Order: sequence, then C-alpha cells, then structure tokens
Amino acid sequence: MLCICFNILPQKQFICYTRYAMENFKFILTSLIILVVMGFVGFWAVNTIEPGNVHVDRQRQKELEDQNMELAKQVADLQSQVASLQATQTKQSTQTEPDTTPVGLEEKPLKTTTTTTTTSSKYASLIADIQKLVNDKVYMKVGSQGTRVGTVQTFLSIYNKTTKRIDNDYGATTKTAVAAFQKAQGLTSRSNYFS
Repeated sequence: MLCICFNILPQKQFICYTRYAMENFKFILTSLIILVVMGFVGFWAVNTIEPGNVHVDRQRQKELEDQNMELAKQVADLQSQVASLQATQTKQSTQTEPDTTPVGLEEKPLKTTTTTTTTSSKYASLIADIQKLVNDKVYMKVGSQGTRVGTVQTFLSIYNKTTKRIDNDYGATTKTAVAAFQKAQGLTSRSNYFS
C-alpha cells in the first residue's frame, strides 16, 4: 500500500492517506464540481423557461407582424395604383374633348374663383348633378318642379353665398337668381336652359 503523509499539525503528527482515501477525495471533488455546474444549468433553465401561453402569444405576435407587413405592402401598391390612375385621369381631362355645352352657355367661359380641394370634394356630387343637367340639356321655366330645380337652387345658393330656401319650385325668385348668374357670367338668357 502506498501511504501519503501530510504534516498538518504542529505537533508533528502525520496523517496518512491510502490510495483508497485519495480516490474517495477525487470522487468527492468531482461530484462537487458536477453539482455546482448542474446548479448553474438549473438556475439558467429556470430563468429562461417561459410558460406555454407566453410562447403561444409570441408566435401569434410574430404572425400578426408578418401580416401587418404584408398589408402595408398591399397598401403601398394600392396607393401607387391610385396615384397612377389619378395621373391618367388628369391627363385625360386636360385633353380637349368635344364641346357638349348647350347653345348660349358656350359664349364665354365661366368666371370662377379658385376653390380649395376640400370645397370641391364637399360639393363634388352637386357639381356632378349640375353637369348632368347641362349634358342632358334640361329645360326649366317658371312653374317647373322637382329635384332638378332643387339642384339648381342649391348651386345658386352656394354660388351667391346666400341661405335662400330650397323648395324645388322654379318660381320668380329662382328665375331672378338664374338671370343674375347668367349676367354675372356674361351669358345671354336667349338659351332656354335654366331660364
């Protein structure tokens, strides 16, 4: 047997360990190191493990972010398509079109003031209705009634910045307002439209 002696006591006593005792010491030291490492791994695992619902929520959030990015791309594509359509529409509207203005209304261009975009979009349907009346060459006279008369009355009320009652009846007041509009625009009342 191999005996290792250590002089650890001042009284000169020797402690001898046999080979078996040394192997036990190595085993104990290795076990302690493994336990410490396992303790750190366990600590790391406990701190990094997340509950199942948190993992599901993160996956759902990632899916929603991907969908959001895809929708943002689609919106950008649609906006570019709208812009190109508006540019095409602007080009088409600036090209000369055949004159479909009724007799008497083509003599002089209308004297209009510049309006803001919000105003034109606010009255877009009214402008479209008035244009339809012109295109259809609608004839109105004193005694005419209906929504078409109301459209003309609404236009004249906005144009003259008045708050006259819209009664859908083409009476003397409406006739006077139409004549004043035609005179202000340099139009003659010889055309039978709106007079």
